[in-house]
Amino acid sequence: MNIILKSAAAFIVSATTLLADPAGVRELNIDAPHHGRALTGAIYYPTSGGGSVQTYAENPVFVGVPVLKDAEMASGKYPLVLLSHGMGGHIRSLGWLSTGLAERGAIVVAMNHPNSTWRDFDLGAGLKHWTRTQDLKLALDTILADPEMNAAIDPGRIMAAGFSYGGWTALSLGGMRGNHAAYISHCNEHGAKSSHCGDLMRGNVGLQDVSPTEWDSDYSDPRISSVFAVDPGLIWGMRDEETSKLVRSISLVSLGEDESRLLATDFDLAELPAVIPQADVISIVPAAHFSMLPVCKPHGAAILEEEDDDPVCTDPVGTDRVAVHETIIAAVASKLGL
Repeated sequence: MNIILKSAAAFIVSATTLLADPAGVRELNIDAPHHGRALTGAIYYPTSGGGSVQTYAENPVFVGVPVLKDAEMASGKYPLVLLSHGMGGHIRSLGWLSTGLAERGAIVVAMNHPNSTWRDFDLGAGLKHWTRTQDLKLALDTILADPEMNAAIDPGRIMAAGFSYGGWTALSLGGMRGNHAAYISHCNEHGAKSSHCGDLMRGNVGLQDVSPTEWDSDYSDPRISSVFAVDPGLIWGMRDEETSKLVRSISLVSLGEDESRLLATDFDLAELPAVIPQADVISIVPAAHFSMLPVCKPHGAAILEEEDDDPVCTDPVGTDRVAVHETIIAAVASKLGL
C-alpha cells in the first residue's frame, strides 16, 4: 500500500494527545561484551505520577520536550519499540519520537550505538552494522529480565524502528540480510553523490575491508513482530534472497521528493518496495531527510552555519517539521494498535 501524506494536512492532534502526561524517562546502562564497554540509553514509558519535570534533549539548536525523570510507570500492558538512531545521531535526536510514543501508550527503549553515535564516532568501526542489532537484542534481553518491565510489555507487540542507518538496523532485526557486493557496486556507481559513500571516500574507509560474510548474515530476532523504517540506509541491491525472511508487518517511510530526497536512502530508486510487497509505503512531503531531527530554534540554522555544520535545520519550502513529526508518531502508534 502506498500512502502520500502532505505533512501539514496530516497534522491532526487529538484531545487525548493534548492532555497526555509527559513521558517518563529512566536512564539505561548495560554492559556490552560485544563492544568491551557499556551501552548507554534510556527507556521511555507512560507514567502514573511522581518524577521530576525536566526538559529533555534541549540545546542551543534544538527545542526540547518535557519529561518526568524517573516517574512511576503506569500499570498496564504496553507495546514495546526498540528505537535505533542514525549514523552520528543520538537517542536525544529522536527524543520527540520516543516521548511522543510513550505519551500515547508505548514503552520505548533506545540505545546509543557505539562507534556510530554523536561524540562516539568511528566511521570504519561503525560499518559493522550488525553490532547495532546486538545492542538492541541485549537491551531487549535486559528489559525482559526485569520483573517490572516484563510484566508491562506485550510480547506480541515488539517493534523494531529506526531512522537512516537505524532504519537498516530495524530492518535487519526484522529479518533483512545485507548484500555487501551490491552496496559496493552502489558506491562505485554513485560515489560522493550518495552521502554515505561520500563519507567513506573522504574518510579513506573501504567497504572491501568489511567481512562480506558478517555483512550478509542473518541478524533477525524472532521476538520482533513489526518494523518501522524511516529513510533506511544500506538498502541498495536488495533481492528476494535478502528480504524473504522479513516479518509481515513492515512500514517504509520516505521523507521528501525529487531533489529533496536523499540518494543514499532513496528506497524507491533502489526498488526496495518491489522485494517487500507486504510493506506499507508512506511518503511525507514536503520534507527532507533531516526533517526527522528535532524542531529547531529560531537561530538554530544560523548557529549551524557559523559552526560550518550540516544544515539540518533547513527544510524544503512549506515544510512543517512539527507536522512531519506528528505524522510519524501517529503512523507508528497506528501500527502498534494505539
